[in-house]
Amino acid sequence: MTDRVRTAVLLSGSGRTLENFMTRIEEGELPLEIVAVISSRTDVRGVELAANAGLNTAIFQRRDFPSRMVHNFVQNTWLMEQRPELILLCGYLSYYQRPDGFDGPVLNIHPALLPRFGGKGMYGDHVHRAVLEAGETESGCTVHHVTEVYDAGAIIAQQKVWVLPDDDPHTLAARVFAAECELYPRVVREIAEAILDSRSG
Repeated sequence: MTDRVRTAVLLSGSGRTLENFMTRIEEGELPLEIVAVISSRTDVRGVELAANAGLNTAIFQRRDFPSRMVHNFVQNTWLMEQRPELILLCGYLSYYQRPDGFDGPVLNIHPALLPRFGGKGMYGDHVHRAVLEAGETESGCTVHHVTEVYDAGAIIAQQKVWVLPDDDPHTLAARVFAAECELYPRVVREIAEAILDSRSG
């Protein structure tokens, strides 16, 4: 579809972010066509969700490759065959490098206010537990460009949430994920519209 941006999604778990995007695409809020889904794990809901939706899906487990460089090369070779214009990391837990020669945006959303509480090993409840242990009064989520360093790419947008006195990692995670469900599609829509504008320009 010429009025949609060819998009690849990378995930490692439940696929809740993919599901959020799919819902918004169906409702006409996002001008995307999901042409590829990659998972770094086999037995996860995200794979089932993508398959049930008829999306072109492949699994590349890091343990099946001798190095992360080979892992990236093989999955990116497959990915580039699908000709994406936009790559979105949606709870993807393996190290990722943009494909050689790919000049489109590669985005990630992180469940904290970067640059704090980012880096290798900082994902999921690890992040929320660290926020609580640090005594923070606010947290949130960050959409950023993906670089070769974990969570170090340029920040595009952030959304804050309050940390409540009785929060535990699970209650904080739920509030942050609700913010993610609003922020990530909003940023992606703006970037997708810019891609569509550049086509016509």
